[in-house]
Amino acid sequence: MSRFTTALGSSIGAKLVMALTGLALLGFVLAHMIGNLQVFAGPEKINAYAHTLQNLGPILWAMRIGLLTIFGLHVWTAFKLWTANKAARPVPYAVVVPSASTYASRTMIWSGFIVLAFIVYHLLHFTLGAVQGDIFQQTREAWTAADGKHPDVYAMIVRGFRSPAVALSYVVAQLLLGLHLSHGVSSVFQTLGFTSPRLACVKKAAGPLVATVIVIGNCSIPLAILLGLVGKGVN
Repeated sequence: MSRFTTALGSSIGAKLVMALTGLALLGFVLAHMIGNLQVFAGPEKINAYAHTLQNLGPILWAMRIGLLTIFGLHVWTAFKLWTANKAARPVPYAVVVPSASTYASRTMIWSGFIVLAFIVYHLLHFTLGAVQGDIFQQTREAWTAADGKHPDVYAMIVRGFRSPAVALSYVVAQLLLGLHLSHGVSSVFQTLGFTSPRLACVKKAAGPLVATVIVIGNCSIPLAILLGLVGKGVN
């Protein structure tokens, strides 16, 4: 076994992998949110964005496979660290009195698995059409008036989020994602060695700030559609 493999198999190595994969996933979440927020600019903008992604062809699939690999590593290392912590303390405390820990840090594993379940649901919804299949099929058959070459993704998003159950499920999922990120982003500073006292305030505020931006940005889309502020021209 090489030193590299041994290092990755250690607790420190697992934390480093988790921090780096977490940063990569955070970058994707931010980019995905910025892209989706184009729905507020109207159908032409969001449809052109979706069309550009589809035109990437093999590059898009390479990005998807890379993202799934990163996500798999993140989940695997999180589970590995969690089981190691459980094994180190086989008998739980009779009374748990949190000191420096927060609710977000104590529920990281559970919020993480719920977010994982949401990602599967999201793929089934907007990528595979297994959820709200009638809307998905309708979108595949509806071509934009702009160039007649790609599906009306704008209409699909609007029709999908007009369902209160679907829209609110996304809101709940984003709140849990925010809870996960509020601790995860801040903990990256510690893992990567940014422990200077001068960075203490930045480290403490980074997680909640990033989480708030992402929650507001992502929740604004389903809520705006549900309230009729976006998509008035879609039947």
